[in-house]
Amino acid sequence: MKTGRTYVVLGASGGIGSALCRRLAEEGATVIAAARDQAKLQERLAGVPVVESILDPTRPEEIDRCLREAVEQHGPLGGAANCVGSLLLKPAHLTTDEEWSRTLALNLTTCFHLLRAAVRSFPPEGGSIVLVASAAARVGLANHEAIAAAKGGVIGLCLAAAASYASRGIRVNCVAPGLTRTPLTARITGSEGSMRTTSAMHALGRIGEAEEVASGLAWLLDPEQGWVTGQVIGIDGGLARVRPKS
Repeated sequence: MKTGRTYVVLGASGGIGSALCRRLAEEGATVIAAARDQAKLQERLAGVPVVESILDPTRPEEIDRCLREAVEQHGPLGGAANCVGSLLLKPAHLTTDEEWSRTLALNLTTCFHLLRAAVRSFPPEGGSIVLVASAAARVGLANHEAIAAAKGGVIGLCLAAAASYASRGIRVNCVAPGLTRTPLTARITGSEGSMRTTSAMHALGRIGEAEEVASGLAWLLDPEQGWVTGQVIGIDGGLARVRPKS
């Protein structure tokens, strides 16, 4: 159970991050909802009892501050989740250096900085860290070079950290979603043609919802999953592993 526990969620103003905050708050946790845009954060989490933390997730010192204040003001840290991300759909030869660097910074480097801050902040009994990878890191998809590389790095980071910190009771896992309906993916989900094509790529014949991914993240954060670490859980409608009948 999460009642009385404190959790930090980076990227709390996004579709998956806000869904996770709502779920954790409903389960009785103290939720530190961290995001860059305060107005967007308040809009997405209107009426949800969270503690706002406005920060730039690409600045490690601001993540450090967020975790430090969470512990100082709300007690021992139970877990942390990184839902910060971006979506770049371009082949490598059309991807600029700036786009490449930005994709890595948002999707991979933020995970490293949160991981580093969290392991320094957990109580002696440990805690849980969950990261968001992508099905694109587990199966080759055209025009996904930059985002697939970044999310593949997230998977590698998760596995190595799970090994490094297991002896301290710190569990590190990640989820790898398929296409999920969020504000970030609106330009895809808003197109009938794109939706028809993309849905057919998922064995279950549809894209995912933010709440479905958030459910997996919340499950991994729960201390009841105390024997789960180093796992990459596909919440992807079968995209990375299953080929539907044509």
